[in-house]
Amino acid sequence: MEDMVYTDASRQGLGYVLMQHGNVIAYASRQLRPHEMNYQTHDLELAAIVHALKIWRHYLYGETFHIFTDHKSLKYIPTQKELNLRQRRWIELLKDYDVPSIIILERQILLQML
Repeated sequence: MEDMVYTDASRQGLGYVLMQHGNVIAYASRQLRPHEMNYQTHDLELAAIVHALKIWRHYLYGETFHIFTDHKSLKYIPTQKELNLRQRRWIELLKDYDVPSIIILERQILLQML
């Protein structure tokens, strides 16, 4: 079974769960930084993914894994033509990893995982 990263964002902070073979390996969360409080929702959700990839790089780099989130627009962000510089940088970071899909879950299911 492939690895899984579950992420979520709110106006208070970012949360993530790393699972391998159906078992929880790590939990992590952090408060938003002052400048992040101005981010739009899709940027916060993308920030959660990027931060999870950075802190668990030693687990995930070179491995195939799926990302689970509850924000539908993230499924399409890699194909958008007009992205700001921050979004472009984050998408480039995502391309360094073997992520076959970003899977959208219902919020209730995602909250149970976190």
